[in-house]
Amino acid sequence: MQADLSCVIAATAQWLTRAFPASGGALASALCEVQARQAVTVAAWLRYPTEMDAALVGVAGPGGSARLDWVTGTDASLGDDVDAHAWRTWVDEVVASWAASLLTDPELAALAVAALADGSHSTGTPAEFRRLVAPDDSDQRAAALLRHPDLLAPVAELHHSQLLDRLHPGRTLIA
Repeated sequence: MQADLSCVIAATAQWLTRAFPASGGALASALCEVQARQAVTVAAWLRYPTEMDAALVGVAGPGGSARLDWVTGTDASLGDDVDAHAWRTWVDEVVASWAASLLTDPELAALAVAALADGSHSTGTPAEFRRLVAPDDSDQRAAALLRHPDLLAPVAELHHSQLLDRLHPGRTLIA
């Protein structure tokens, strides 16, 4: 039985696609959402590799989008209607940061997907992350903002070193 991270994944993917929307119509929006969801799924499964980890985030909560909103400048547009933005409480800042890193670095994304074999989430069901690790031209066009390294840098840099630590435990930094 897999632990349920669906609320964290859905909210964090929604935050990413609202902060860095698709360029184009309905098809572009769908392609952008799929890429965001794949990146967030990989990031969430890496961040919470066991059922116990996922269960604990379900109890404690992931922290919300406040800092992400502030970093990207979207906090001023939220307004006062708390109920309309309740989903933002399920956004996980670290997962969003890791997903941003994966979306802007295909080699890191491939390494992260390969690392999922060590976790308990991908057992029993084959996971497909093609749009994340090998996006085609239509994927790239649809998610031009979502994959733009300069635009995502403030989010990706928040927890990039933790992602590298997760993917390369015990590595030494060379200055």
